Amino acid sequence: MAKSNPLVSQFLEKFSRTVLEKYQGIIREFVAGRNGVYALYRRDRLYYVGLASNLRSRLRHHLKDRHGQSWARFSVYLTIGDSHIKELESLVLRIVGPPGNKLVGKFGKAENLPTRLGRAIREHQRRELGEIIGKRKKQPDRKPTPSIRRNRKGQPPVFSKYVSLPMRLKANFKNKTIRARVSKDGTIRLKGKIFFSPSLAAAAACRRRSCNGWTFWTYKRAPGDWVLLNELRN
Repeated sequence: MAKSNPLVSQFLEKFSRTVLEKYQGIIREFVAGRNGVYALYRRDRLYYVGLASNLRSRLRHHLKDRHGQSWARFSVYLTIGDSHIKELESLVLRIVGPPGNKLVGKFGKAENLPTRLGRAIREHQRRELGEIIGKRKKQPDRKPTPSIRRNRKGQPPVFSKYVSLPMRLKANFKNKTIRARVSKDGTIRLKGKIFFSPSLAAAAACRRRSCNGWTFWTYKRAPGDWVLLNELRN
């Protein structure tokens, strides 16, 4: 597995505000012009959390603004770039709820799960109740469930035991994004052709005799969260 780049590159934790007041020049060398998240503490308790693209300027401002007399120590967490610091700040605000912050953190594209969780719990309770009390009356005959498509050897699609709803797949190969779609029966459609396993679809996508589809394809586990297909088996 490839190593991911660190989010936090350097940090200072719970330093006295006296350091900021007396040694501005030294602090400038460490944090001037740097992106990151900072925290202000009052009596060793978190009071305020914020983010800044110039941490030294923001901290110096907090020495005299409405928060000026409300904190005694500070921490700074210097990040590599600024692509995630807004969400990092929102995460801290939602978990801790510092008294000095008026706003609650928001996530731009995250999915809120209560609706899906409630639906899953109700379905589980319905099945559980059915097992406890049994069927009260004979159920009317239902239409037969469509048979699962099988290959020439009579085997069902590899995916049939992992999915119950359609899902999308994608892979990056030679600087190009390849997309495919999994049907409810577990078959994979790629460029108008049907495949019965992710590896066969991957081999066709990269034009090779064989390819491990479980490490070639990714699927969307959550909004913005694409992970290797192998996670389904884990």
